[in-house]
Amino acid sequence: MAEIRERLFQEFAAPTTQEWLDKIQVDLKGADFQKRLVWRTNEGFSVQPFYRREDLKDLKTPDALPGEFPFVRGNKKTDNQWYVRQNIKADDPVAANAKAKDILNRGIDSLGFRIPGPKVSREYVEQLLDGLYLDCIEVSYRTCACHVLELTDLLLDYFQAHGYAKDKIVGGVGYDPIEPMLVKGKDTTDKLAIAPQLVEKLKDYTNLRCVMVHSETLNNAGAYIVQELGYALSWGNEYMQQLTDAGVPADLAAGKIKFYMGVSENYFMEIAKFRAMRLLWAQIVKQYEPKSDDSCKAIINATTSTYNLTIYDSYVNLLRSQTEAMSAALGGIHSMVVTPFDVAYEPPTDFSERIARNQQLLLKEESHFGTIVDPGAGSYYIEHLTDALAREAWKLFLKTEAEGGFLGAVKKGLVQDDINQTNEKRHGDAAKRKEFLLGTNQFPNFSEKSDGKRPIDAPAKEACAPASSSAAPASSSECCASGSASPFPFKRLETSRLAADYEALRLHTEQTRVPTAFMLTIGNLAMRQARAQFSCNFLATAGWKVIDNLGFKTVQEGIDAALEQKADVVVICSSDDEYAEYAIPAYQYLDGRAMFVVAGAPACMDQLKAAGIENFIHVRCNVLETMKQYNEKLNI
Repeated sequence: MAEIRERLFQEFAAPTTQEWLDKIQVDLKGADFQKRLVWRTNEGFSVQPFYRREDLKDLKTPDALPGEFPFVRGNKKTDNQWYVRQNIKADDPVAANAKAKDILNRGIDSLGFRIPGPKVSREYVEQLLDGLYLDCIEVSYRTCACHVLELTDLLLDYFQAHGYAKDKIVGGVGYDPIEPMLVKGKDTTDKLAIAPQLVEKLKDYTNLRCVMVHSETLNNAGAYIVQELGYALSWGNEYMQQLTDAGVPADLAAGKIKFYMGVSENYFMEIAKFRAMRLLWAQIVKQYEPKSDDSCKAIINATTSTYNLTIYDSYVNLLRSQTEAMSAALGGIHSMVVTPFDVAYEPPTDFSERIARNQQLLLKEESHFGTIVDPGAGSYYIEHLTDALAREAWKLFLKTEAEGGFLGAVKKGLVQDDINQTNEKRHGDAAKRKEFLLGTNQFPNFSEKSDGKRPIDAPAKEACAPASSSAAPASSSECCASGSASPFPFKRLETSRLAADYEALRLHTEQTRVPTAFMLTIGNLAMRQARAQFSCNFLATAGWKVIDNLGFKTVQEGIDAALEQKADVVVICSSDDEYAEYAIPAYQYLDGRAMFVVAGAPACMDQLKAAGIENFIHVRCNVLETMKQYNEKLNI
């Protein structure tokens, strides 16, 4: 068989890269290869349309092995299993305990309790953990920095009282004083001194981590992948440096750090991000000279993004979170939270939480994503992305370190400015449909109404906040603020979702008046249909009612039909050449009885404008601003 295979392949000469390029250039018929086929990413590097083995000859990542330094191929050697996690807001310990027991019977094997700081007590811990077998599951606990030491002492007492072996307790006690600086602008500098004490208390619990890096916060604020990756490294290094400076051994310090990272919709690049994260973090920890290479492992919890969730066509959120979950699983994470599809407009329901759990279980149990270690390894494309992301993220890491480290950059507002500028750019790109949101700025559901849905703020990150409040109240500030004259001295991240501007416009239209736009389709069949579809999608982004048509023989027939439908707007849809013939007569016949819009940017635009036509919609338009202007013209 081997001889047959060898002879078979000898009959086919392998084309060279140049031969491929020559063939592509012929097919492009003179078009620019770089402009047509090379993708310049937002991450600062270019992606070629194809890769070959020779593109990897200088890369070291393909030579790595699973479970071995620098862990680019994963922390495990035998499988790709991860914990299926669900977070529970534990305002009532009895209710939280009952919910935990319920979901543990539904496929969850990792719990994340969000604990209000003022409620931390021995009785609370007993009620919360009653009947849970903590040596069989992963459990993480998060409270505010003011109460984290108290909670830790109570947990340790509980573990000891119930006879748990220290190496069987898996999870974490959440402590991340830098995150409130980013999210709330709080000065929590004085809480940094807690870290060495916390690590000391938990030093014998080898699988219980306590110093957390919540770079998912950056992801949910719109950060590009390189930004989240680079800043996560610097964030983690900040804690590593502070712990070792306080006398904590490098192995212990690194063994207590855990990363909470977000996952965006960029499927292959997110797979590469987690590979690059392990690679770079291993290199950073190595510089602290740990005794064991195992200390260099990056332990990562991945959470699907809230930044791209939408209110309208909300079931599309399931498609987004599913591809994100696939990226995280294939990237080799430790644990994962799939964000329920409805969190943008309501507290998650039992249904949405069940679907979120099942999204992971499908990947694990039916798609067998947990059985193969690093399935992306050897892919020329993914290996290239891993290397490219690592290089760009390392540049950002070095830049941040040169600016005084992550904490210094946060205090100066440099990190916030960088992420906020990206967020602003992405909102601008979404307004122009350079960045697509299916069901929002591209292919919206024409007939969908909000049905009472309204955007809600993301749940308060501070566990001190009461359940009835969507924002941190005064008591939360008093609990977690540093005591300075101004508890909010720092810049904060802007966390508006990418769809928020469109949703606000569409909700305003619904609440005020929904206009009707009528497609006056005439002339060239292919062009009129294409432009009618484009126009319907364009106008429906603001919640307008759109009426498409098969075509009219004359403009008078089309205008009469529009007026019969009581149309507020008439959109003429034809070819560029035919607009010179049809547009002006249609505009004149309409005679101001409705707004007149031309679909396209024809060469005769100046001629049409001279005749009084002022509204044109085309691919170069800022859709959001155009629809706001049209609403104003219609007194909406």
